[in-house]
Amino acid sequence: MPLADAHPADPSGPRPRVGAVRRLDPVLVDRIAAGEVVERPAAAVKELVENAIDAGATAIAVEIEAGGRRLIRVVDDGRGMSAEDLALSVERHATSKLPDGDLSAIGTLGFRGEALPSIGAVSRLTITTRTRDAETGLALVVDAGAKGEIRPAAARPGTRVEVADLFHATPARLKFLKSDRAEALAVSEVVKRLAVAHPRIRFSLSGDGVGALSCPPEEPGPEGLARRLARVIGRDFPENAAPVDAAREGFSLAGHVGLPTYHRGTGGAIHFVVNGRPVRDKLLLGAVRGAYADVMASDRHPALALFIACDPRMVDVNVHPAKTEVRFRDPGLVRALVVSAIRDALARAGHRASTTLGGEALAALRTHTGASAYARHAPGPVRPQPIARSWQAPHGHGDGGFAEDRQAAYGAGTQPGFGFAPSADTRAAAHPDAPPAGGPDAPERVDHPLGAARAQLHETYILAQTRDGIVLVDMHAAHERLVYERLKRERAGAGGVAGGVAGGGIARQMLLVPEIVELDADDAVRLAEAAPALEALGLVLEGFGSGAVCVRETPAALGRPDVRALVRDLADALAEGDDAGDGVAGTDLLARRRDALLSRMACHGSIRAGRRLKPEEMDALLREMEATPLSGQCNHGRPTFVSLSLADIEKLFGRR
Repeated sequence: MPLADAHPADPSGPRPRVGAVRRLDPVLVDRIAAGEVVERPAAAVKELVENAIDAGATAIAVEIEAGGRRLIRVVDDGRGMSAEDLALSVERHATSKLPDGDLSAIGTLGFRGEALPSIGAVSRLTITTRTRDAETGLALVVDAGAKGEIRPAAARPGTRVEVADLFHATPARLKFLKSDRAEALAVSEVVKRLAVAHPRIRFSLSGDGVGALSCPPEEPGPEGLARRLARVIGRDFPENAAPVDAAREGFSLAGHVGLPTYHRGTGGAIHFVVNGRPVRDKLLLGAVRGAYADVMASDRHPALALFIACDPRMVDVNVHPAKTEVRFRDPGLVRALVVSAIRDALARAGHRASTTLGGEALAALRTHTGASAYARHAPGPVRPQPIARSWQAPHGHGDGGFAEDRQAAYGAGTQPGFGFAPSADTRAAAHPDAPPAGGPDAPERVDHPLGAARAQLHETYILAQTRDGIVLVDMHAAHERLVYERLKRERAGAGGVAGGVAGGGIARQMLLVPEIVELDADDAVRLAEAAPALEALGLVLEGFGSGAVCVRETPAALGRPDVRALVRDLADALAEGDDAGDGVAGTDLLARRRDALLSRMACHGSIRAGRRLKPEEMDALLREMEATPLSGQCNHGRPTFVSLSLADIEKLFGRR
């Protein structure tokens, strides 16, 4: 059968007739390849800047016009090229970056030998270069794939590459470009990611539609990296980040991760660098989501920069035409390293919250209270000082133990169930004749990071005084985090009594009268099937006929929860897992989502808005927050407190 008749006729019209097999024209080959390598101006900038980095440049300047469509200019002070190297650099599959031809141990950013010929095939490409020992420079022009002659040119040591009229040789591609502004922002993003990956190199970016970027070279080490990140991510990033330094089985991880309350609406501030190569890898992004799962809202994204170093043979960078994705030999190991390192860094940060919260609060006050003319015209942005990290919690706080002294501390008639432990001086203040906690007789309390409790506002917020400012605490959000962290510690075996046996996991309390909770029949079945896993989380229940369960024990840390609401909430969580199509049994689902279920439990055991607290209770809550990691945000990612310095308050009222 003739080749042209191998397919049925197209109803919309006849198909073009297929001719004999032939070798494509080299220029056409380059234009086809350019579709993979150079799909937009930002891709061309990436390839050119990576070439400059591989050439040993210490300073790289990028300039664009019309979003890079009209002009891209990249100037570096690298090694430059000889006449022979310059001629070969625009030939397909010619590269200096694979000296031994080993694709399993790639140590450079570029290696395919496709960037320059692909760019030259769809634009007017001009390369001007000079080696350090040459008296004059050399220039070469490639116009729509047609290579010109190499000629002498005046040039400084290094290389200058100019790409003019990108895609003029393939006009159809221009129709798929976005606006000049959008393309310029994409170029800026590429340059910023390369600047983060190589802080020892000077980077600059200028042109239409982009804010001028200037990054001076930084010294090696954490401080130099922090300064580079401040220029790229934001000036307030270093003071709102925690350092990371971990290693495991041939992989090392270093960098800085932002506090959970310092977040963004997109993932643009997440930077991963693997052996000097900026990547946007799904495995690594998934690890970040897992690490921040219970400290940040699902629709928010953290800011961080993490550097992974390993033997090049442990990672394959040749899996994507744009080299933006990698494949690890042991992905599970890398994911576990990233998750554990981020969680450890956030735990070491303790109760710290973002310093930008104070500035946002003051801005809101100025907007909604009609601040004075002095305050409205106060110079400069307001940034409260971060809470000192050198203070250590008193011995005994943070261990979650409170049962034996709970009634004595809070007084008769006070509802138990708090997850924080008051200290000896706090318990003494509970006496009716004792002075209020944090009063004149206890000036040292204002020296604590969260200060001394002074008042309860609208039965929802705690107002505390520090030595140089005030702190406003959302008592429900804060206590929800404290209860959640206590449940996690007990589940990990840090203490507690399960079923009357010490050290058995989450402490449980038996209900005097078992609670019968009526549910939908399907929900009751799910809970009954998950009963063994729920028991490990401190909730003991069993099926009670059709459409009901009987609850006998609840986690002790929850105090006196609304059992019916708690059980219905857990039933909804199990139903959500089934609706997600996990296809696993209830027990397996709980094992995979135990932290999320503990978080729901903690919400039912925390102080509710509208509850009046005594001064000693408020102070005890503050002390426990200081001793509990991650207490700067609740289980849903909302901040638990806002700190304002006295200087900021004085600016608000025009005193400064």
